[in-house]
Amino acid sequence: MGGRTVSLRSGDWSALSADASAVRIEVFVREQGIPAEEEWDERDAVSVHCVAYSAAGTPVGTGRLLPDGHIGRMAVLPAWRSAGVGAQILQRLVELGAAHGHRVLELSAQRSAEAFYRRHGFVAFGEPYDEVGIAHICMRRVCPA
Repeated sequence: MGGRTVSLRSGDWSALSADASAVRIEVFVREQGIPAEEEWDERDAVSVHCVAYSAAGTPVGTGRLLPDGHIGRMAVLPAWRSAGVGAQILQRLVELGAAHGHRVLELSAQRSAEAFYRRHGFVAFGEPYDEVGIAHICMRRVCPA
């Protein structure tokens, strides 16, 4: 599909919750069947969120950076996958992590997305595990200086 033009907005949960939630509901709850009560946690309120928007202003992807340097809740709507949207969100979160003084960033990748994260400098560590019925692996990368 190649790169599609999106704009990124980063901020706190109070500013981005409606748009981030719309993407997360579609991807995690509807598509992957994760129970809604498993999707929301207290960490949203203390995280920096990034939302990607189409040219029409529709939210098409999201991710978050926790205060401890963990990236999570990365999600891109199906029609926007393989278009560079996830890469743009991830790059912004890595930049934000570096700006917040993190030397290393970690994430819990669904095994189906492991190759995506490897392409962006993340390395797997530990053993695969199950989270909400989906195989995951821990990954980390060094932040740019």
